[in-house]
Amino acid sequence: MWLFFTLVTTLLWGVAELFYKKGSHADRKYDHLRVVVLVGAVMGIHAVFTLLTSDIAYDPMNLIAYLPVSLCYIVSMACSYFGIRFIEESLADPIENTAGAMCSLLCVIFLGETIGIPVWIAIAIIVIGIIGVTRTESSAEVGRSQKLGKRLAIVAFLMPFCYAFIDALGSFLDIFYLDDVETSPLIGITEESIELVANVSYELTFAIVGIIVFIFMKVKGVKFELPQQKDKIIAAVCETAGQLTYVYAMSGNGAIAAPILSSVCVVSLLLSRIFLKEKLTKKQYLFIGIIIVGILMLAVLEGE
Repeated sequence: MWLFFTLVTTLLWGVAELFYKKGSHADRKYDHLRVVVLVGAVMGIHAVFTLLTSDIAYDPMNLIAYLPVSLCYIVSMACSYFGIRFIEESLADPIENTAGAMCSLLCVIFLGETIGIPVWIAIAIIVIGIIGVTRTESSAEVGRSQKLGKRLAIVAFLMPFCYAFIDALGSFLDIFYLDDVETSPLIGITEESIELVANVSYELTFAIVGIIVFIFMKVKGVKFELPQQKDKIIAAVCETAGQLTYVYAMSGNGAIAAPILSSVCVVSLLLSRIFLKEKLTKKQYLFIGIIIVGILMLAVLEGE
């Protein structure tokens, strides 16, 4: 069954990325905040459902204990929501998926971990792809500066990189929270419940952030017509459902599941091309392809 859940997770997250982009509009100033509110709402509902249907004794203090990790993941996703208002999903998603490579580098730098030559090669391939994509961004063929203005074009293009780094930081911090029950800052956990407690803490924190953002929007007088947010709601449901199936996907053969899950950027690229009619330049496709090769190579190596 793990293979089934792996494929379902990959599809769900690919569809989520498609609808995040479909529901994001460059001319709607607070559209990324609307996504934050809806994702927070769906995750909050799922967290409450989990607490009601599971037998874990959840300590609310875990919200505070896990807050540094939760905020990393939430802020990184907010950066992504802002960025895809202005740039193509098929460009943003491969860049965002380099978070795994960044996390590996953080472990080398701060934990003194050693990684093999093949992993360094995979990281180098990703870096080459990123440099190539960055160089194409300023070309007249892409023309983003002419469409958005130089400052906004730069900020929008930086958002996927912000996501990758902040998400990598969250994954790095997760090492201290999830690797050892004895030393974890989480409260009242067991080997069986540690990941569930962390995920519930994250989802509840996202719900709280969503409520705060909703209040902010109301104070600012921003309209929030729920019937017009259909695409965002679909994206939020797929995102959360993917988190649920991810647990079952990784419970089987993680060494094979990880590379398949890493291919979500390929699924996202294909869906964006088919349904959103996104078109990149040949050079952009070339360097994105290089990034994807590096990501898949790294996923395979880490799964060994």
